[in-house]
Amino acid sequence: MSSFLREWRGVIRREHRDEYVSYIKGTGLDDYRSTPGNRGAAIAVRDLDDKRTEVITLSWWDSLDSIRAFAGDDIELARYYPLDDKYLLERPRTVQHYECHGDAAPGRG
Repeated sequence: MSSFLREWRGVIRREHRDEYVSYIKGTGLDDYRSTPGNRGAAIAVRDLDDKRTEVITLSWWDSLDSIRAFAGDDIELARYYPLDDKYLLERPRTVQHYECHGDAAPGRG
């Protein structure tokens, strides 16, 4: 059974790392998980250097229509929240999607 992975990446100031992760958990990850067809979501971070941290959100979906319910008609466009501009050094316009095979989606916990 196939599913779809949606990947977004951004870069923030390293000193905002914990604050931004908490913010994303309460906005993007909660929105992913509350959308019908979502199989799970996760956030990953890694320090790029002593000033910048890369942030990646991953969400797993039943179908492209499920992603559309979250993202809107143009699923390639990134979706942003009111305080993102406060944190983001890089704000990519688009996201990536991958077709997945197998059961690699995380649990909802």
